[in-house]
Amino acid sequence: MAETPETRREADSYSAKDIEVLEGLEPVRRRPGMYIGGTDDAALHHLAAELLDNAMDEAVAGHASFIEVALEPGNWLTVRDNGRGIPVDPHPKFKNLSALEVILTTLHSGGKFSGKAYATSGGLHGVGASVVNALAETLEVEVARERVLWKQTYARGKPMTKLINAGPVQNRRGTAIRFRPDPEIFGPAAFFSPARLYRLCRSKAYLFRGVEIRWSCAPVLIQAGSDIPATAVLHFPGGLRDSLEEDIADAARVLPQPWAGEAALPGEDSGRLEWAAAWLETGEGFLHSYCNTVPTPLGGTHEAGFRSALVKGLRAWGEQRGNRRAAALTAEDVLGPLAAKLSVFLRDPQFQGQTKEKLTSQDAARLVETALRDRFDHFLGADPTQADNLLSFAIERAEERLRRKESKDTARKSPTRRLRLPGKLTDCTRENAAETEIFLVEGDSAGGSAKQARNRETQAVLPLRGKILNVASASADKLRGNQELKDLIEALGCGVGERFDRARLRYGRVIIMTDADVDGAHIASLLMTFFYRELPELVRHGHVYLAQPPLYRLTQGAKSVYAMDDADRERKLKREFKSSAKVEISRFKGLGEMPPAQLKETTMDPARRTLLRVVAAPEDRAATNTLVESLMGRRPELRFQFIQEHARTVTEVDV
Repeated sequence: MAETPETRREADSYSAKDIEVLEGLEPVRRRPGMYIGGTDDAALHHLAAELLDNAMDEAVAGHASFIEVALEPGNWLTVRDNGRGIPVDPHPKFKNLSALEVILTTLHSGGKFSGKAYATSGGLHGVGASVVNALAETLEVEVARERVLWKQTYARGKPMTKLINAGPVQNRRGTAIRFRPDPEIFGPAAFFSPARLYRLCRSKAYLFRGVEIRWSCAPVLIQAGSDIPATAVLHFPGGLRDSLEEDIADAARVLPQPWAGEAALPGEDSGRLEWAAAWLETGEGFLHSYCNTVPTPLGGTHEAGFRSALVKGLRAWGEQRGNRRAAALTAEDVLGPLAAKLSVFLRDPQFQGQTKEKLTSQDAARLVETALRDRFDHFLGADPTQADNLLSFAIERAEERLRRKESKDTARKSPTRRLRLPGKLTDCTRENAAETEIFLVEGDSAGGSAKQARNRETQAVLPLRGKILNVASASADKLRGNQELKDLIEALGCGVGERFDRARLRYGRVIIMTDADVDGAHIASLLMTFFYRELPELVRHGHVYLAQPPLYRLTQGAKSVYAMDDADRERKLKREFKSSAKVEISRFKGLGEMPPAQLKETTMDPARRTLLRVVAAPEDRAATNTLVESLMGRRPELRFQFIQEHARTVTEVDV
């Protein structure tokens, strides 16, 4: 945009008075999404997880034996443990404040930085309790230490009372926090879900077999017909083995019993891990991982170490048994049908983002692989017959994979034939192609979000590595040798060229889902070029679509609206928000940055999404061919000519 006298004057007015400093917990209330991922239902329950993580840290450290979680009418939630209790003595740096008040009112404060108070912990950034306090309409804390009870009340992050000595108590110790989320942040209709909280408590109890979680919920809050109990004591001595057995109770297995155990990580005070794994005869496997009892749905370095130990271990067993075919085993052959759970406890782990969805600690892969490899070798050697069964199962999968590579075509799964689909495809379960769809997404990050957001029955996801080959300018040899396009062709199942058969297409809709930015548009253009050139019948019969993810989220209080682009953003700011209250505008960096629930709501749910069908009318075939050749072909002078001819039609460029 050209500079004008008015814009120069506005720029010149920028001075020190324009610099705003947010103090205390005001940054949390102003931008809750930076700390808990948003203000939706998932973010609301993230507050409960933060407090439960703190109580679990006390239990894992050996200072608490039980945790109480109680949901009461009025959206009140209480989390109490019988640990050491938050310190209440004056803080040495803030002498007018107790340590309790510092923890609840100051970001990045806590006892988990040095490692002296906690060897391992899930709360690492010192923001959990303070964020809960900042986003609570009211928070009441009680601390029992050295047979004295202390109390204090807060509202929206600010203390309403001083720390009060409530007198002596007997047979009580630990911390109890009772709070109600602020409807100004989450909206008046946001309430805790008893089912979701109960599942959270149950998963935490599985993760640390030494803890007892005492659950209670007011009966009036439990829906009729629900299997959520009003009270329960959750304690699982079998740990992850018990959890895995519950998840795969009716599934046919290659080995009769799971491989499960726990071990210390190599090195002094490096931490420890627990695991449970079973190989399924049919169906899709899974790996659920945790670090310091915090779920890591996007995986990370601990999962990489786990996978590496299993693949290398089974190959080594095959070599030991003189089976030369074992050398051809890949991670796909060994891990595809694996159902497993992995929990690691590390000192000072590093996560991706405040919500800790992915572990990035560099040493975790090596530590986990080293600890597990020796134990996996012993597991295989302890029962050679069962180990040989597992090896044969993996080799069958490898041979089938190689046969598919030779034939280039993939058939739909059937109950009588095991099948591993190509690349990183996560398939759907329904077999009727007309009722299914496949999403082509850019990168593993977006693929991870899409896999969590999808309908497992009807929606498949195939992540692609960034910008695929431009088939309009590539040679035939490059086209045949491109692995990304091979995987895509195999996933679709209908073949190409002379072997094309639309009847074998495995999905009724092929949906290109890329970021709502320039790079995403480029990738979508490359994919449309591929379909137009190599699979024109799919375009002609209306099988190819473009997803329409939003670029912005506009939030005012409990109301959230999505905008597709800048113009749509401005329209909705005027139409959807009538009050003078500030509208928070969030720009999505990409599909991988979008929480799965929002990706489902805006882009993948058939009931709410918008799709654009890719069409090429037969009567315009010549014009379409010319356009594709000009924009995507080998002759750059044609692109330059196109730009010269159409430059005058560009009225605005949003940089």
